Amino acid sequence: MTLIEILTFAGCPNADGAMALVERVITEAGIDADVRRVEVRDADVAAEQRFLGSPTVRVNGRDVEPGADERDEFVYACRVYRTPTGFRGQPEESWLRDALEPPHIG
Repeated sequence: MTLIEILTFAGCPNADGAMALVERVITEAGIDADVRRVEVRDADVAAEQRFLGSPTVRVNGRDVEPGADERDEFVYACRVYRTPTGFRGQPEESWLRDALEPPHIG
């Protein structure tokens, strides 16, 4: 089964939108997934979880943003994604769909 994690912290203004995006995409794609919201409590947990900011979406442990796995600045802060349409508070839908395609899952 595919594991999708939405890492966030209390009060994140984009967490619900990221959760809705994940739920919509897996429903449309007919993917059986275990979706978990993971609460990041502080900077120590952020470093431990390799947290790039809230919200972070991972599929089977891999960040959906292309190139994100190479980053090493872990922060307890809001995340801003640089997408083809500008800066946004949640990942691009196409990134999530790509992350859910084989061989990424399995």
